[in-house]
Order: sequence, then structure tokens, then C-alpha cells
Amino acid sequence: MYDLIIIGGGPAGVAAAVYAARKKLTTLIIAPSFGGQSIDSENIENWIGTPSISGLKLAEDLRKHAYAYNGKSLTILEGQKVTLVERTGSDFAVTTDDGTKHNSKTILVAAGSHRRKLEAKGADIFENKGITYCASCDGPLFADQDVVVVGGGNAAFETAAQLLAYCTSVSLLYRSAEYRADAVTVEKVLANPKMKAYTNVDVDEVTGDAFVNGITFTNKITNETTTLPVTGIFVEIGQLPNTEFVKNTLPLNEGNHVIVDPKTQRAGVPGAWAAGDCTDGLYHQNNIAVGDAVKAVEDLYIYIHKR
Repeated sequence: MYDLIIIGGGPAGVAAAVYAARKKLTTLIIAPSFGGQSIDSENIENWIGTPSISGLKLAEDLRKHAYAYNGKSLTILEGQKVTLVERTGSDFAVTTDDGTKHNSKTILVAAGSHRRKLEAKGADIFENKGITYCASCDGPLFADQDVVVVGGGNAAFETAAQLLAYCTSVSLLYRSAEYRADAVTVEKVLANPKMKAYTNVDVDEVTGDAFVNGITFTNKITNETTTLPVTGIFVEIGQLPNTEFVKNTLPLNEGNHVIVDPKTQRAGVPGAWAAGDCTDGLYHQNNIAVGDAVKAVEDLYIYIHKR
């Protein structure tokens, strides 16, 4: 019986593991791999304390930090996925994909999320070769270039606003006629002279050589096809949280994010916490995920010692 089982090996999961180990909680962290979504970023410039780091280097650093505590109060189960979390009285049973059950007094779900991918011809070829899913991480790499943002929600418009600060031009492509973003945000972003927007369009193809050099889309009303010469494509069509394994155990919102108390990260069931991109938190960033996880461990430490 562990004091804590952490599910996930991204920034939130590793932060929780380090803090739990330092508090001498008997802890198991289960992670298919370390690093989270950032592993796909060529260069990250907003990881606090490090002016520039690649996603691969960040993932390795996170892994090393976790393994620095391995075998003490921390046990690491790398290369396995959690398939089910069940409530067993006042405790939890966590099943991995090899069928093994692990028991714990508490759980911390830090399984992150995965980006909804752009579905268009050539899109898979140019992942991380011009197609990116993080303006905060990769945006400055496209300074003085022409780029596209795909999406129509707040995330898409916030991405466009960031890119307008240093890109030559930003074009926004959206599949519907009405944007999902806040009206004030839409008005402000579209007023920028470097900004152009296309609605009611389907993205057909991404083209390029070693890197992206163009995107082709079709207007669904007029059937007119347009090709824009661009070097960067920022995809903001939503994220899908990795929460399938807790859908019958923890309260989830309509988007399947774990609902948490922002003061403590408690997840609506005694003994359960969640942190990072899998939660219903308003903002999802590496640094925020780390803070969420630390907050959760501080709270669950008190919970365990009051049981």
C-alpha cells in the first residue's frame, strides 16, 4: 500500500514525485515516458530559469530529477500506462496495461492531454517541421515570417495575438462562420493590419520541402481554393485530456477534464488530486502544471497525516 500513486511523467508528475519523495511519502509514479507534450518542441524559451531548452533536453532533465529519488521513498514504473483507477473503500486501486494492480491511500492524476491533430494531406509529414502546437514555446522561432493559425476559439486568437508581435503576417483559418472566441478578443486581434482571417474553410493540404512552405484550403461556401505561402502553421483546434481511466471514478466536466478545487487541486473524491493539462484549470502551461502539482502534494501530505 503506497501513500501516493502519481499518474503521468510530464512536468506536473515529476514535480509531484520530487516533492512527495522529499516528504518521505512512499510513492509510485507510473509514466509511459517522461517529458509530456513538450518533448515535441524544438526550443522552449519560457521554462523559468532556463533561457532556452529543447523539448528532448527538458524531458531528459525531468527524468533525471525523478530518478535521483528512485529507490528511496519513490518507485518509478516507466513504460507503462494506467488503464483504470478504482475506489476501494477509502483507498484506490490503479491498474496498468500489464494487468497489475497497485494500491494507494491517495492518487494524483497528472496524465496531461494530447493535441487534436490537424487532419490534412501532408500534415503528418510536417509535424515539428513548421507545424507546431505551442506559440509560447515556438512562436519566436518564426519572427519576421508569414504564418497561419488554424482554429477559432480563444486559444487560436491568443496565439495569433502573440505571433503578431514578431511575425510579418498572421492568417487565421477557421472552419465555421462564427468564432468561438470572446468578441472583444476577436475584434482586437482582427484590427491588427498584419492580420487576415478566413472563415468557413477546410484545410486541404500542407506543402513543403524540408519544412513547411505553404497551406491550401477551400471555402465551403464558394468552393474557392486558396494557397498561402507560409513557413509556420500553429494548430489550435483543441486538446483532449488523458482521463479515460478515471471517467467512472472522478468528476469530469463536459470536455472530460478532471474538475479540481483551484486552492488545493482536490479532485472531488476524498484522497484524489489532479494537476496540469488534464484538469479544468483555466490556463495550461508547463510552469503552471508544476505549481499545481506542488500545491497538490502539500495538501495531500496533510491529508495523509490526518487520516
